[in-house]
Amino acid sequence: MLNQIKNATKVRTTSPLLSGLLYAFAGLGLSIVVLSLALHLSGFSEAKLPLYALIAHGLSTFVGGFVAGKRSGYKGWYYGAALGTIYGLVILLISFLAVDSSLTMRSLLIIALTMLAGSIGGMIGVNASNNNSNS
Repeated sequence: MLNQIKNATKVRTTSPLLSGLLYAFAGLGLSIVVLSLALHLSGFSEAKLPLYALIAHGLSTFVGGFVAGKRSGYKGWYYGAALGTIYGLVILLISFLAVDSSLTMRSLLIIALTMLAGSIGGMIGVNASNNNSNS
């Protein structure tokens, strides 16, 4: 009975892209909490918040790309770049719907950053996967 409960609580996504996106948005949530605490408890300047947000997006897509590349086992750059593009578009869509922001150069910077960070994470993730080890 206990083994059935252990097996029932495990959820595994088979899509590398979907699992990478889940990790990326979980990383973003964690980054938001850390940034909020840092702003509240320390001398972080709110003027640098856009830079901190870009760093949080970059780290989140790097982690998501790593997971997607590791799960796919091949074409990590492709899965990471696709993840970064989808992530960036979702962030821009949320930004447009929440605060009615328009498409600016910063928006394009976010897309470029998330694509680059995701593809680098995907390449590292593929190399970290056990699927292609020759030993």
